[in-house]
Amino acid sequence: MKRFMSFISITTFILFTAYAVAADSRVLTLDEAIVAAIKQDPWLKGSKYSEDAIIANSVAASTLPDPVVSISLANLPTDGFAFDQEPMTQLKAGVTQTFPRGDSLDIRHKQLQEVAKQHPIMRQDRIAKITLAVSLKWLEIFRAQQTISLIEHDRALFEQLGEVARASYSSAIGKVRQQDIVRAQLELTRLEDRLTKLHSQKEQATAQLLEWLSDEAAWPKNSAHFQQNITLPERLPTIRPLYLDAQGDLESGNMQTLAYLLNNHPYVLVFEQKIEASKTGIDLAKQQYKPQWGVNASYAYRADDQIGRSRADFISVGISFDLPLFTGNKQDQEVSAAISQAEAIKTEKSLALRSLLSQLQSAYAAHQRLLQREALYKSDILLQMNDLAEASLTAYTNDDGDFAEVVRARIADLSARIDALNIDVDLLKSQSQLNYFFSDDPTIVNTHFGDN
Repeated sequence: MKRFMSFISITTFILFTAYAVAADSRVLTLDEAIVAAIKQDPWLKGSKYSEDAIIANSVAASTLPDPVVSISLANLPTDGFAFDQEPMTQLKAGVTQTFPRGDSLDIRHKQLQEVAKQHPIMRQDRIAKITLAVSLKWLEIFRAQQTISLIEHDRALFEQLGEVARASYSSAIGKVRQQDIVRAQLELTRLEDRLTKLHSQKEQATAQLLEWLSDEAAWPKNSAHFQQNITLPERLPTIRPLYLDAQGDLESGNMQTLAYLLNNHPYVLVFEQKIEASKTGIDLAKQQYKPQWGVNASYAYRADDQIGRSRADFISVGISFDLPLFTGNKQDQEVSAAISQAEAIKTEKSLALRSLLSQLQSAYAAHQRLLQREALYKSDILLQMNDLAEASLTAYTNDDGDFAEVVRARIADLSARIDALNIDVDLLKSQSQLNYFFSDDPTIVNTHFGDN
């Protein structure tokens, strides 16, 4: 975490510069979004405060209880209330110091220190989760933005086709029918509907992204206006894969090695730290079998008697301790509860590891299928769709084709390019998800970034 905090400090100046640019140009890159979200996340700040509080409590827990001071007037006679009347009358001052059982102070201090160590690991996992969440939202905005761009580009072509159809129909040249004009207009209307839906999707994804970037000092006060005008770069970023060293094990399905790797994931390490704290809790519970000691000392002042003779003052010293003899319903049960708690946390760790392993395999399988689809689209489908669209248009212009076929071919070509875009976006989303499972490096934020 020290390396991460150093990285955040170095980027502070860069961030404020980036905000100024973003406020003007409305262009937000993926790395800017991730760093800003991490810097502004209140959970990370709250975790640091919680860690500091636990550390402070650990110091207090290792300190002896405060001594108890008592002052009393003892054996004052009630028949005259004279301090010098009776020899047993005393003005007494004492102090008592209690010593906790066994090594419970040191063990409690150690336990709280182990609890505090959970927070840096939890922050590391939180950073990885923020990186993933922001990446997914950013990519959703990019998907909508680029799909809108593709449709806007092709809308002009459909408008042209409609004008050609109307001109041909008016001049009675070619095979254009009235239903072709209606079809051209219908497809334009459907494109408008798709654009409306895409703008809605972009606005929703932007609002969800701005949930992570809600610092009023960083973003313009008119957040609604900013939300409507936010744009992303024109090309996808490069996200460096963190799972390359484990790719062989992922392909072969080597569960044992993958489980070993995931044991170092922050989400699992938190449970490991909880187990260590629970083991210390068992040691602390066992201290209840030992007696609690106390030391007391007092000084008693006596006045001279009524004829002036001096009376000796008294000093008292003593110790006290309890005897934990009946342990069946108290000490034994506390130790048993501590052991059961430790075993329960081990079970939680096992379930967490199993869940991560299942999610990793599922994400990797989906990623591999996306790679296959990407190769298929780039090698065949996009080229074939483009050739089909060009061929149908050429045939139509040579008065040897059907207008409806031209429209269908153009729609299919547009859909194929949108599908290819979706595959590219989904590939980066699945890559971001895979990176989360290998985010055991505190500098994950820095290594995540590529060229935007």
